Amino acid sequence: MLLRLRIALPDRPGALGQVTRALGAAGADITQVTVLERGAGRALDDFTLFCPDSTSKETLAKSLASVQGVTVEGVWTTREAPGTYPELEILKYITTAGDRALSTLIDSMPVLFSADWAAAGTDRDPRSLVYASWRAPEHVPLPEATPPRPVASTLESGVHIIAAPLPPLALTLILARSDGPAFHRIEVHRLTRILEIFLTLPSTERSVARQLRRNDG
Repeated sequence: MLLRLRIALPDRPGALGQVTRALGAAGADITQVTVLERGAGRALDDFTLFCPDSTSKETLAKSLASVQGVTVEGVWTTREAPGTYPELEILKYITTAGDRALSTLIDSMPVLFSADWAAAGTDRDPRSLVYASWRAPEHVPLPEATPPRPVASTLESGVHIIAAPLPPLALTLILARSDGPAFHRIEVHRLTRILEIFLTLPSTERSVARQLRRNDG
C-alpha cells in the first residue's frame, strides 16, 4: 500500500539518514521525498512510502519515536503514484472531456492531493451543490462566503479543507482531507496553479455552463 508521511525534523546532516533507517527497519520503502519548508534549524518533509499491508500507520509512527527531534505530523493513505506528473495527465484529459470538464477536475483532485473528496457548489445564495466526487459526504459543507483566493482551514469536525473560488464560473471548489494533517501552503499553491490553468482552457466555461443547465433541468 502507498502511504504519505509528514514529519518535522532537525535540518542538520545525518537527520534524514536516521529517518530513512528507522522507516526501513519498519518495512517501509521510500519512493519520494518532498521538502515543504526549511528554516530556524527545522525542516518539514513529505515522504511517499510503499509498505506491506502488515505495516500499520501506528507502526511507522512508533518507528520514528526513537529518532531525536522528529515529530510526526501525520500518516495517511495516498493514491498518487510517485515519480509521475499527474497534473499534466489530468489537464490533458480535461481538454477533451467536453461537458465533463468540471467533473473530471473534481474527481481528480483527491488523487492529486492525497485527499478524501472534492466538490463544487454555487457561490450565490441559495448555495447548491453542482458536483461531488464519490467519497464526498451527503451534506457537503459549502462555505458561507467564497474566499477571494484559495485558503486552507480546519472545520469544527476536524476535517481539513481548501476552499477555492472559480470566479468565471461563479462556483466554489472544496477539497477535503480527514485522515492526515492540515493542508500545507505548498499544497494550496499547487491547487491554485492547477485551477488557474483549468480556468484558462477555452472549453471550460462552455462545458460548465452546459452542466449547470442540465442540473437545473
